[in-house]
Amino acid sequence: MKPTINFEDFSAIDLRIGTIMEVNDFPEARNPAYQLIIDFGVLGVKKTSAQITTLYAKEDLLHKQIVAVVNFPKKQIAKFMSECLVVGAVKAKDVMLLYPEHQVKNGTPVL
Repeated sequence: MKPTINFEDFSAIDLRIGTIMEVNDFPEARNPAYQLIIDFGVLGVKKTSAQITTLYAKEDLLHKQIVAVVNFPKKQIAKFMSECLVVGAVKAKDVMLLYPEHQVKNGTPVL
């Protein structure tokens, strides 16, 4: 378990719902990954890379809603600039995306 944090630390994390609009291969990544283009509604469109190739085919990800952290600083990954971080659960090194049970508006905060 990680160290205990206070509520202010947690509330600084901006988790939002977004819809994956585009999925591309990312052959330059160190580990197998996709490049994702995600629509966060009023927050705009952000891109990221995700190591989710073992459990998800590109066509299965299109138009899927996901949970992501949208207030991390941009991060260079190979020749790609990541602007958010998708959230998932890890089981035996495979990442399973977290997503809402029902369709919600893009940009909806996760509390």
